[in-house]
Amino acid sequence: MPKIKLQTKIKATRNIVFDLSRSIDLHKISTEHTNEEAIAGKTSGLIGIDESVTWRAKHFGVYQNLTSKIT
Repeated sequence: MPKIKLQTKIKATRNIVFDLSRSIDLHKISTEHTNEEAIAGKTSGLIGIDESVTWRAKHFGVYQNLTSKIT
């Protein structure tokens, strides 16, 4: 089976990188060109344990609701 390994070096502390990875506001900024929006659950700030966010996004010409839950 093929295996892909991707390594990215970031000049920041682990805590900062972790917080940015769970930032709903940063995700909104990074997807401005696709008009994704958080429509339910946690819709801004940092998502945490037992919280969820539902995004409305258009992919391949079709609108979808995509929900993620932190477990």
